[in-house]
Amino acid sequence: MNIIALLSLMFFLIFCSPNNKGQIKNKDNNTSYQNDIKANNNATKKIYEIEINNSKINDKPTGKVEYLSTEDFIAKVFDYRINNEWKYRGKVHCVIDFYADWCAPCRRVSPIMEELAQEYANEIQFYKVNIDYEKEIAQVFGIRSIPAIMICPLNGTPAMAIGALPKQEYQKMISEVIYK
Repeated sequence: MNIIALLSLMFFLIFCSPNNKGQIKNKDNNTSYQNDIKANNNATKKIYEIEINNSKINDKPTGKVEYLSTEDFIAKVFDYRINNEWKYRGKVHCVIDFYADWCAPCRRVSPIMEELAQEYANEIQFYKVNIDYEKEIAQVFGIRSIPAIMICPLNGTPAMAIGALPKQEYQKMISEVIYK
């Protein structure tokens, strides 16, 4: 009697479990699921492309320093995932401050960048990229020492300044790189 009860219990557990209930596995169900995943990925890709092509790129500088995520950097500055050569995406010149919260020289440069953003409010957009959070960007640009300030003209290649410099030095670099 115990063997019959044990076999009945095993039969019940195997065939009546919620995971098996009403499921018929075949190629059609698996194919349908894979098609749903592909459709979702394509929809996400289209939304990403629309965001990049629309309002994510600034037409006018804001007069404030804007913090960039990796996605924002790709949309507004440079899509290094697609292009190997520099191709600036912005519609106005920009200055990018690569920094970290723990970096004392970066904290000294931060108010200088705020002042410069206000001074060049009609001409240049200022950005900040935290390399602790946006490691991919730091790796792509070879940022090993911070603060690192990248000055990006609309046309031409950007210039990089490493270390905390006085405000006048940044103004001089902006003049040389953007207003040559």
